[in-house]
Amino acid sequence: MKEFIFNCTFVFQIFVLIITLYYLILSLFGIYKKKDDGAKNCAPKKTFALLVAAHNEEVVIEKIIESLKDIEYPKDMYDIYVIADNCTDKTASIARSCGVNVCERKVPDKRGKGYALEWMFNKIFKMDKTYDAVGIFDADNLVSKNFLNEMNYKLTQGYKVVQGYIDSKNPDDSWITESYSISFWTVNRLFQLGRSNLGLSNQIGGTGFCVETSILKKLGWGVTCLTEDLEFTSKLVLNGYKVGWAHNAIVYDEKPLTLKQSWNQRKRWMQGFTDVASRFFFKLLKKSIISRSLTTFDCALYTIQPFITLLMGITAIITLLQNSNKNGLNIFVINSLFTTDFWKTIWQLFSIAQFLFTPFVMLLEKKLSKSMFYVFGLYSLNVIILSHIFDSPTFSQMIISNIIYLLAFVVAIGVIGKKKSLKLFIWYLLYGIYTLTWIPITIQGILDKNNKEWSHTKHIRQIGIQDVE
Repeated sequence: MKEFIFNCTFVFQIFVLIITLYYLILSLFGIYKKKDDGAKNCAPKKTFALLVAAHNEEVVIEKIIESLKDIEYPKDMYDIYVIADNCTDKTASIARSCGVNVCERKVPDKRGKGYALEWMFNKIFKMDKTYDAVGIFDADNLVSKNFLNEMNYKLTQGYKVVQGYIDSKNPDDSWITESYSISFWTVNRLFQLGRSNLGLSNQIGGTGFCVETSILKKLGWGVTCLTEDLEFTSKLVLNGYKVGWAHNAIVYDEKPLTLKQSWNQRKRWMQGFTDVASRFFFKLLKKSIISRSLTTFDCALYTIQPFITLLMGITAIITLLQNSNKNGLNIFVINSLFTTDFWKTIWQLFSIAQFLFTPFVMLLEKKLSKSMFYVFGLYSLNVIILSHIFDSPTFSQMIISNIIYLLAFVVAIGVIGKKKSLKLFIWYLLYGIYTLTWIPITIQGILDKNNKEWSHTKHIRQIGIQDVE
C-alpha cells in the first residue's frame, strides 16, 4: 500500500510539474519587451464603433465617455455607443447629456454582457454607416489616449481581433484591489506578452479589445455565457484566427474593493471557464493534435484553468502534509529530489527566485520602485538565513521562525517611517492569501457551472483618466 501511494503521488506530482514548467517557460518569453513605435508612424485607416456595455452605471458612466472622447484619433473615424442594458437608474440620461449615442435594451430574462453585445452588433450591421471594427469596453473603464492608434496599427498588420492591456485604476484602495492589480500586471506581462512574442494567440480579457466587423459577420458573436470573452477566443482559435496583443493600448479597470465582491466575481469567472471547457476543450485538443498546432493546444490548456488550479492546490496540500509529518506519509514531493547540500542550495536559490519573480515583473512594468524591490530581496533571504539557524527544523519551528522574521521586517520598515512601503509590503504578502482563495472559489465554480445567472459588480470609483495616466 505504501508503495502504491508513493507511485501514485509520484505520477501526479510529475504531471503537475510538467504543466507548471510549461507555464514557466511561456512566462519567460514575456520578460522581453521590444520597443515598437509602429503605431506612431501608422496613418489612421480603420474606423471604429466604440461600445460601452452598461447596467446601472450612473456613478461611473460619465468618466469613461470623457476618456473615449479624449482619444487622440480623428474624431470622424470613431463613434461612441452606450448600451444601457436593463437599466433602472440614470445611466441612459447621463450618457445622452454627454453627447454620445445611447441604445436602451429592455430584455429582463436575458441579462448579461454577452446578450447586450449580440443585440448591439445586430443593430450596427443594419446601420447605413459602416465601421471597420468595434471596440468593447465596460462602463467602469478608462481608456488611454493612444488606444485607437495602437489598435489601428495592429489591425492593419492583419489581426482580426486585438486585446489591449487591462490595468487597474484603483490598486491602492485595499489589499484586494492590490492583489487583483498584481495578478493583472503579471498576466499581461508574462502570459499575454509571452504569447505574443511566441506567435501564439492571446486571450480576450472581456474589455479593452477590438474586433473587425467582417469577422463578427462571418463567425457571428453567439457567445452569451458568463465568460463570453473566453468563449469567443476559443471560437476564433478553432476557426484558425489568432488574437493579437497591443501592450501599449491601456484600459484601466475598476477592481472590487472587498473579498466578498472579489469572491463572487471570480466564482462567476470559474463557472464560465468550466462551462466553456466542457464545450471547447476536447474540440481544441483534437484540432491541436490533427493540425499539430501549439496555438490551439495552448488555448485548449487555457480553457481548463480551473482544473489546473485545483491540481496545483492538491499538490501544495499533499506536499504540506508530507513535510509537516515527522515520520512522513509515503507521499512523493518534488523537494525530496534535492537532498544533498548542493541541491538544497539550488532549491533555496530557486525558492528565492520564485518569490522575487512577481516583484521583478512589477519592476519591469514600472509598478514597483527599485528600493522596494531590494526590500523584497532582503526579505527573501529568510530561506537561507533560517536554514543556517535550524539544521533540520520541525514544522512548528519553521512557522514560528518565519513569523518572527516577518515581524522584524515589518518593525524595521515601520521605524524607517515609510507608511506607503509598509502597506505595500504587507499587501504583497496578503497576495499569497488572495492566491490561495482561488482553490475554494474554483471548487464552487466547477460545482455551479450550470448556474448561468449573471451577477452585477457595483462600481463606485469616480476616477478620471487624468488621475491614472
